[in-house]
Amino acid sequence: MKENNLLTAIQTNWVSLLVSLVVIGFLYFLARKRVNFGYRVLLALGLGLVAGIIFNSFKLNATSVSTIGSIYVNLIKMLVMPLVAVLVISSITSISSLGHLRKIGAKTIALFLITTGIAALIGLLVAVAIDPGSGISQSVPKDFKARAIPTFSQVILDLVPTNPIGDMAAGKVVPVLIFAIFIGVAIVHLGSRKPDAVQPVKNFIDSFSQVMHQVTKYIIRLTPYGVYALIAAMAAKYGLETLKPLLSIIVATYVALLIHFIVTFGGLVTFVARVNPIKFFRKAYPTIAVAFTTRSSYATLPVNLEVITKRIRVSPRIASFVAPLGATMNMNGCGGVWPAIVAVFVARVYNIPLGISEYILIVLVSMISSIGVAGVPGPASISTTVVLTALGLPLEGLGLVLAIDAVVDMGRTAVNATGTTVCSLLVADSEGEFDREAFNRDEEDALELDAA
Repeated sequence: MKENNLLTAIQTNWVSLLVSLVVIGFLYFLARKRVNFGYRVLLALGLGLVAGIIFNSFKLNATSVSTIGSIYVNLIKMLVMPLVAVLVISSITSISSLGHLRKIGAKTIALFLITTGIAALIGLLVAVAIDPGSGISQSVPKDFKARAIPTFSQVILDLVPTNPIGDMAAGKVVPVLIFAIFIGVAIVHLGSRKPDAVQPVKNFIDSFSQVMHQVTKYIIRLTPYGVYALIAAMAAKYGLETLKPLLSIIVATYVALLIHFIVTFGGLVTFVARVNPIKFFRKAYPTIAVAFTTRSSYATLPVNLEVITKRIRVSPRIASFVAPLGATMNMNGCGGVWPAIVAVFVARVYNIPLGISEYILIVLVSMISSIGVAGVPGPASISTTVVLTALGLPLEGLGLVLAIDAVVDMGRTAVNATGTTVCSLLVADSEGEFDREAFNRDEEDALELDAA
């Protein structure tokens, strides 16, 4: 009897694998035809759900399909440590001098970190309130070991690096990030006095950063296939019930993004910069629209520079510094709201309790990791991986939400870009480089962007 069951399982596994190979081949064909990446991810989501529901209905074994998804998750794991380390250093060394860092840079980075921390807190509160992981439960992977709940003092001590190489090998993300911050600041400090001494290091960091960008692109290109496999395997196990948690997490994400947009950004513009928020958001609309449609902070950068200087009336000196840095480091949506919501979701799905220490760690890690992973392909996935790794949560849970990444990424990117515009205004206002009279006088800006 057992042999018959085994034979049946093997046969049905081959059926599900063959069906999946046909789907993957179709997705590859679309890629060759240069169909939009976001559309392919959404299509992979739909095909994965349909295939998984069929597998579930006919009791087909989907082990091979699940393996394909696990390969994709493992490749993401491979990226985390070298990627975040080199990009934290690269982001800091992009500031030309220590004096510049102390004056404008410190204000800018502080604002990026504070707004990202607030975004993570909002995401955390919304996730706890909506509970997007309810209705589904996954068994914890065999190699997963539950972490003992640490004390607050232990959480702080765990943030301090002891052996950076050992921390990297052990998968301790936060100490590696902090060590990278020290290296970046040291390069800027020494470079202000002995530029020739640090130039070889900067060249190496820049070169290695570009290499890691390329490796990341390779992995991100596999996303449609990974999404299909992960969702198909999940749907094969849970059937139509798969839809409920996915819809819940989309709603939770957009609720958190909207709260952050209105309350945090609106509050900073109104009470700190003392600017009419309705007028500000109307002037910033081109940035919001381009970010929402392109889903790229870098693609939005030229438009955002025009908006900041010609519509918001921030000086070009401030705009030229804050906007490019923001495209790299300011990730309120991708590095704040999203990782916090996913962390709560994954913990709920795998029935892993989170306490106050874990909630604090979510906010702190989101703030720090957003600096290093922003600006790379798929920053939200990488940032979320960092947060899950720091919390000791199963990274397999990330695969459950990657399928809806394209849906929520539009809102995340719009919040990212708008956050950079807000921070530019705040820094310029504090430095006396915001033309308030021109801002209030210009009801209609003569900008080519308006025609778009």
